Amino acid sequence: MFGDMMGKLKETQQKVEETKKRMDTVLIDEQSSDGLLKVTVTASRKIKNIAIAKELLEDKEQLEDYLVLVTNNALSKAEGIYDTEVAAVAKNGMPNIPGMDMFK
Repeated sequence: MFGDMMGKLKETQQKVEETKKRMDTVLIDEQSSDGLLKVTVTASRKIKNIAIAKELLEDKEQLEDYLVLVTNNALSKAEGIYDTEVAAVAKNGMPNIPGMDMFK
């Protein structure tokens, strides 16, 4: 029984690691409401691209505000996707041990 449980835990750990690697390939696009700034991040929260419209380059303060807002929105979405995906894999692979329902 203990060997089966350890095998299941190792398998789950491997699946979690594979899911984390896959999150590097999941892209989230976010843009400002007027479309002047676009940010692309991975679900593992790495910035892949920032596109800035030429007219936004003329207003430093607005550009800075947009960068903070749009990047934070993109990272927040990425975090939600990452956490949901990794938790789902972990939950499905956990053996049914009384008192160990932290993933449920």
